[in-house]
Amino acid sequence: MNLSKFKKELARVFDDNLHTKKWHNIFDYVIMGFILVSIIETFISTFTISERLEKILLIIDWIVQIFFTIEVSLRIWAASEINPKYKGFWGRVRYCFSFYGIIDILATYPFWINYLIPMPVSALRTFRIARLFRIARLLRIFRYMKSFRILTRAIRSKRAEMIISVQFLLIVTIILSFLLYFFEHQHNPEMIDNGWSSIVWAFSKYIGDPGKVADEPLVTTAGHIIAFIIGILGIAIFAVPAGLIGSGFTEAIEEDAKEEVIKTNREKILNSFERQLDRPTGYQVVPQYVKIGNLQAQEGLKMDDIIDAINQTNSLRIVNLAVTQTLEEHPVDDLVIEHVPINTKYGYCIDRGSRVTIVNTSGLTDPSVSNFAYYVALFGNFNYISRELGKIHPYKSYYLFDKETDEENLPEFMRDYERLTSRDNAWSITLLACSGSAQPAHPTQFHITAGGDKGDFTYNSQTLTVKDIPTLDKICKGISGEMETKYGYLTDFQKYYSSSTNRIFARKARNTDSVNAIYLRMAFKVICWDSKRIEIAKTLADIFHNSVEPEREIKIAEQLEKKDIGYA
Repeated sequence: MNLSKFKKELARVFDDNLHTKKWHNIFDYVIMGFILVSIIETFISTFTISERLEKILLIIDWIVQIFFTIEVSLRIWAASEINPKYKGFWGRVRYCFSFYGIIDILATYPFWINYLIPMPVSALRTFRIARLFRIARLLRIFRYMKSFRILTRAIRSKRAEMIISVQFLLIVTIILSFLLYFFEHQHNPEMIDNGWSSIVWAFSKYIGDPGKVADEPLVTTAGHIIAFIIGILGIAIFAVPAGLIGSGFTEAIEEDAKEEVIKTNREKILNSFERQLDRPTGYQVVPQYVKIGNLQAQEGLKMDDIIDAINQTNSLRIVNLAVTQTLEEHPVDDLVIEHVPINTKYGYCIDRGSRVTIVNTSGLTDPSVSNFAYYVALFGNFNYISRELGKIHPYKSYYLFDKETDEENLPEFMRDYERLTSRDNAWSITLLACSGSAQPAHPTQFHITAGGDKGDFTYNSQTLTVKDIPTLDKICKGISGEMETKYGYLTDFQKYYSSSTNRIFARKARNTDSVNAIYLRMAFKVICWDSKRIEIAKTLADIFHNSVEPEREIKIAEQLEKKDIGYA
């Protein structure tokens, strides 16, 4: 296991979640056990004990200290994997000054500092300071306490209201203090001799007057009234924040309860994407979508339940199949749920070591494209990169853009694309959909472009994004022949679409001069509605493989023969 994988594994161990993998949980409970042992050892040491027991406690203390030193050091080292904001040297420094970071350090490193560099204080005082730091270990157990996390959320959620209420009470108190000075100063100048003393008197009342600065009684009626109001405010200054925190606590508990319901509904939806036998190919494949009506009928889910579950799940989304049909087909709204694989901020990326990379730039906006493109890449054992996350409006697809900063995750997409296509004689094959509700229906269903203008049927254009013309010709002839012979679909080359614009993503890549890039548009009729769509994906994969890298052996992916849920 390399350092990167080891660090990621540590991040999973230190995620403070008691409901992860079994052995991760065991380590969490080991940490909690050492915390309790440390506290018990500290408690016993406060009694008069025998010399033998004292030695045993000292050994226990050393074992606990060494364990926590290793654990805290590894936690700081892996902080960048636990949370991206702790990346780099200064990120780790930021972690050390976080709430739990400070507790970790106080409970661990002072022991070694005192051991290596004895502090210039008496032995008794040093002993007490060491014991004080050990007690800080108990605070570390808050990491695993749900109640503490709920309380923290409650305070955070009501922070603005609490600040406003405290500001109001402070301003009112200061006003009352000045009024107290004007009414009381002439009759009681020794106690209220200036504005500051009246303010001190008022705030002393809030905290029980520990310094006895407000011990003498007021003498005026107005002073008594002001004192009465300050007394009420003294109750409010604690009661209002306590009420707000209580309200926030209740809301946090309700949110957790709702989250549990959403989690259950999310599992129901995900389970509906159990792989099914595709009869034309004999493979187990993930359904391209699930009907919302079926979920409502079979699982008893309401539309609000479905929307809440999907809004908290990156790999699920609602799409309208009406956009896959032309106006001549009189489309009717048909809402379904799509499931897509996710492993990056923009969507999905997998490097299978191939010279062919299947690119899906419009999976977020075009139904069924992601499922179809995924299986083309899987059948051919090709690299695969797809855009599945981000904003739909105003920026839609990664296919065309002006600057990489047009969308938040676009730079990462382009870096991964460049990495996947960095091999010699690399091919980038972008799969797109066409002939939907906003597009015309063409006599042909497969449209191949390679960087030329619309209407240029030759391979001579100066703007072509392909250098290996013989392989391009083989791909075009393969798609044209196979699709017409097996499925009755027709193919054209740059007849209806152009790809000569510099706004195409492949032209923006830094290695564009060394990559053969083609763009294959397919009618929704093929990739969404044809019952043989998976077989068509397999046929395309075979064409790309036989044309580009026939020497590379293709093994049937295990998931194609295994009954499971989703894209595991």
